[in-house]
Amino acid sequence: MTVTFADIEAARVRIAGQVDRTPTRYSRRLSQLTGAEVWVKFDNLHFTGSFKERGALNRLLQLTPEERKRGVVAASAGNHAQALAYHGGRLGIPVTIVMPEGTPFVKIDGTRAHGANVVIHGLDFSGSTEEAHRLRDQDGFIFVSAFDDAGIVAGQGVCGIEFMEDAPGLDALIIPIGGGGLIAGCAIAAKAMRPDIRIFGVEAAMYPSFSARRAGQPSKCGGQTIAEGIAIKAAGDIPYALGNPLIEDVLVCQEADFEKGVAFLATLEKTVAEGAGAGGLAALLAYPDRFRGMKVGIELTGGNIDARMLAVVLNRELVRERRLTVYRILSDDRPGILSAMAAVIGDVGGNIIDVVHNRLALDVPAKGAEFDIMVETRDSAHADEIGQALKDKGYALRMG
Repeated sequence: MTVTFADIEAARVRIAGQVDRTPTRYSRRLSQLTGAEVWVKFDNLHFTGSFKERGALNRLLQLTPEERKRGVVAASAGNHAQALAYHGGRLGIPVTIVMPEGTPFVKIDGTRAHGANVVIHGLDFSGSTEEAHRLRDQDGFIFVSAFDDAGIVAGQGVCGIEFMEDAPGLDALIIPIGGGGLIAGCAIAAKAMRPDIRIFGVEAAMYPSFSARRAGQPSKCGGQTIAEGIAIKAAGDIPYALGNPLIEDVLVCQEADFEKGVAFLATLEKTVAEGAGAGGLAALLAYPDRFRGMKVGIELTGGNIDARMLAVVLNRELVRERRLTVYRILSDDRPGILSAMAAVIGDVGGNIIDVVHNRLALDVPAKGAEFDIMVETRDSAHADEIGQALKDKGYALRMG
């Protein structure tokens, strides 16, 4: 099975006018943050919130009239599901989606809202795929892989054409890898338009399936990752065969890297990214020396993140930056003590967010108490200033 640049150009014509051409913009703030010249393609601005629309629509438009009547089934953590559901609904094609347990509610609700039948089955993508295959065999559906399909790869490659047209001087593209459909299609397109461009993939440390396969090692995948969109235990055979020769390196990122990527895209670029969608920025943050001074394009693949999870990530980043700091203080338990501590914190500009008393810890005297005081600070230096002010007033700070 092969996909050529001509196939991608044909896909572009096929889907024209039915999928948004998302913007590609230079980011001054992210460039200052990373030391690279960063261009972002905002595929979170698609109607269904991710890049998946191009591939899903291209594949649906290649179905025969008889296949359209039978309908399609797919396994997806959410973005392929929503894209398939939306365009299937537009085209009058019945869509059934199998999603793994733990899929974010925003993706489940979004898929159902587009009219698809949603089945929750399997602890992970592999379990959902097995159930989708069973439904295919039982009900006669056409199985549409999220990535291991030439039509999908060709459709995703349209992203690469758009990227190269809108930022023609790029030295490198950084693209998240789950099943590999996006990076394979984009690599084919980008290399056809500029043979010397460098292609880098990004994987979550819990799911390094593509890089493990490249190294000839068994893939050890599993666990809960914020980058659930690329939590795939095995890259597709078709995209791996197509993309592997064109990819210079696959960069593995930790959970904290993805969290920082989500937070910085929200606070600096003023845009919402899901965990996998922030993979390109995560790689720039984790491997700054690899890209410093280069003109780099990062594909912001999607923005479908639960509001609760987004809030958690933003607050965790405040903790990392010590803009939210907990001071654990052992003190007498007497009237006015909390007011006195609050006065010290307030005098140096700290804002108390929360207070927890612990009178039952056995290493605390019976007439004492342990106070956990959460304080909003300006930065790490300010956090140290508040801590020192408390110590200067005789309060014993303990490790939190």
